[in-house]
Amino acid sequence: MKKLPFLLSILLLSAACTQRPSPETDNRAATIVTELHNPTSKRVLVASHRGDWRNYPENSLAAIESVIRMGADIVEIDLALTADSILVLCHDRTLNRTTTGKGYVKDVTLDSIRRCFLKSGHGVVTTHRMPTLREALEICKDRIVVNIDKGYQYYDLVQRLSEELGVTEQLLIKGKSPVGDVTEKFSRYEHNMMYMPIIDILKPQGEKLFAEYREQGVVPIAYEVCWSEETPQVTTCMETIVKSGSKLWVNSLWPSLCGGLCDDAAFEGDPGAVYGRLVEMGATLIQTDRPELLLAYLRARGLHD
Repeated sequence: MKKLPFLLSILLLSAACTQRPSPETDNRAATIVTELHNPTSKRVLVASHRGDWRNYPENSLAAIESVIRMGADIVEIDLALTADSILVLCHDRTLNRTTTGKGYVKDVTLDSIRRCFLKSGHGVVTTHRMPTLREALEICKDRIVVNIDKGYQYYDLVQRLSEELGVTEQLLIKGKSPVGDVTEKFSRYEHNMMYMPIIDILKPQGEKLFAEYREQGVVPIAYEVCWSEETPQVTTCMETIVKSGSKLWVNSLWPSLCGGLCDDAAFEGDPGAVYGRLVEMGATLIQTDRPELLLAYLRARGLHD
């Protein structure tokens, strides 16, 4: 692989490199970030999708707190922007599914959203309220890495807030933007979050983005790879990622993201046949809807603390 251009090396190879914590740092998030920057480590990090949404409303503070106490390494959250320009945690564009409210988040002020109650995964109304990104980052500080999904378009807002709170180095943001777009955005700031490209390797746009990274010699901290079936192309992609020095992130959420190697199959059958296979494929970052099950499996194999 050719030598990285200087700017790309600084901004993408390790976006948070200027702030990488030293091994002696005593906060847990710093330890996890150090692990993220170690491509040779075989320890598998667990990312909990929308927090512990099976026991608490998705993207709620309680769901985040639960996975921190559970021992997960990363919590995945989704962002939306209110009518008064406040970032809140919400996967959908509307309030309809996850709250007692109605309408598009972008058309509703935070004050009005606060009057709504969050619903559980089964649609049951709870006493929990939708949190702001500020509130979420305050409870995550020094405790867990935060993976921001559905948020790259708000990078500038997130970055300013993360700098104010002192959590920039523990944020991992992802997206499907071209390398040049990410480079330009990151060049505006002295400190940046870690960045992970999403590669739908069996789709033309995903194949093109992966080729772009290789052709430009850019080695991100990790790739998120999605695939609907295991093919030679998928295998080659993953082998290339691991050999390049990037981490491999896979989603065990539902079959179309992982060729059927999903959480439900692990829960209903043999976890080793699912999670074990993902580890064999080179995954050291696994996003899950069943963090307790995955943690138990990894701990039994000595792949997690």
